[in-house]
Amino acid sequence: MNYTSIVLSSIVFFFINLATQAQTITAKVLDKKTNQPIPYATIQVSEDQGIITNEEGRFSLILGSTHKDLDSIYISSMGYEKVGVSIKNPTDSIIYITPKAIALDHVFVTNKNLTVDEIIDQVKERIPENYTFGLSQRRLFFRESEFNTIKKLNIAFKKSTIKELNKKLVDSVVTLIPRKSEYYTETLCDLYGDFEKRKVNVIKAAELYDKHNQVSMEAMSDRMETIFKKNVKPDSYLKIKSGWFGTKVQVDSILENTNGANEVKDELDKQDKSDFFKSQKEALKMLTTSLFFNEGVMSNFLNKSSRYNFELVDYTYIDDQSVYIINFSPKRSEDFKGTLYINTQDFAVVRAEYKNVKHLRNFKLLGIHYQDNLYSAKMMFAKGANLKYDLKFLEMYRGGFFGIDRPLKVIEKNKHVKGKRKQNELSLEIDAVNIYKQKFEIVVFDTKPLTETEYTTHKENTSIKPEYLSRYNPEFWKGYNIIEPNTAIKQFIAAPELE
Repeated sequence: MNYTSIVLSSIVFFFINLATQAQTITAKVLDKKTNQPIPYATIQVSEDQGIITNEEGRFSLILGSTHKDLDSIYISSMGYEKVGVSIKNPTDSIIYITPKAIALDHVFVTNKNLTVDEIIDQVKERIPENYTFGLSQRRLFFRESEFNTIKKLNIAFKKSTIKELNKKLVDSVVTLIPRKSEYYTETLCDLYGDFEKRKVNVIKAAELYDKHNQVSMEAMSDRMETIFKKNVKPDSYLKIKSGWFGTKVQVDSILENTNGANEVKDELDKQDKSDFFKSQKEALKMLTTSLFFNEGVMSNFLNKSSRYNFELVDYTYIDDQSVYIINFSPKRSEDFKGTLYINTQDFAVVRAEYKNVKHLRNFKLLGIHYQDNLYSAKMMFAKGANLKYDLKFLEMYRGGFFGIDRPLKVIEKNKHVKGKRKQNELSLEIDAVNIYKQKFEIVVFDTKPLTETEYTTHKENTSIKPEYLSRYNPEFWKGYNIIEPNTAIKQFIAAPELE
């Protein structure tokens, strides 16, 4: 290539790169007075399109060909002045917004005689007309983060009549089990339906985790299975005992012939292709049906408002709309406390934040201990073209722990042999505690109504599988609007030997 060609190529590359940068806005939103990041601020592109900053105040916005006439975006957050940012002239990577002064206008004067209980009654009465309950199509981004920490893992070897199932093998299994693990999934999809029925169309998805832990455990599982097949008779049954409890498992239902095992494996492989799809669909079902205004939800502070104390503590603005700030807490034995932000004109809850104040479940019996001890949620709603509110953003944490401190015996018995029925025995003492935590995030980019015919004729793409990532890849979602990953996700790297 001659010098002229090199220069021309460089110029073309420069302008292509410049054009690409002009279509992507990446920034961090900060409080102008405190210099602190503003989480969950709205970045508005048009009346019904936009994204949300993450918990660190960061966002990336992709502007496509449909935004060619757009000259500004608008940043707003609860209690702050709305700020317009020009996209014609690139801005700094930091955007400051200023707290908004509260002015008691005529809306507050009109409603000043309402008690807090009357406001809550208005909220409940207007739920059917304020929120979208009909069929709709939502374009959304869904991220799920799972964290497991084994706080204690003691497996004491007591006895084994199978030579290879010895203390050394048990100790090696204990060593292989990861004490900490992280697992992230990210999905861009269309969600069709309502609160009763739903279909999902996955557009793109990724899984971020460490395969090293999975491969190691699979290798050890295969080794133990080989030992088991070698030493245990197919017509035996296993007696599994833990303290006073026991159950039988027929060995020949586990040890199939080779052809049968292969058929089962093939069938499981087929099922695995849809496991991700099913898990995402179930998670979205759990999250969308857990919205506070639905019937029978665990967060029952609205459905059973008589069991809670409500207090009007202040006023603020959200997207230039005045709102009441109302705190709530349980009167006696209920589970949640939090804050509601209620539009003063139509009495819609436009934002809700709440968390549990006690263990939701606490089971402890005969060496088994289970706790459901974490439930916190933040959700935001925006009014659409149909003048009804729909979910814009949801963040939820769930967590707890499981502990076991019990003996475990696996006994092989066979009624077809002479003498003692007991053939082999493995005896262990298990003392373990696992703490788990899940984080769910949903950002809804667009919502439009759906007819019954459109819903019925839509077919789900159940064969979509996520792409495995051993480390965070900023290029994976290039060209798509998502909620920015936090620092923990960006810094995640799997074991180097398996990258």
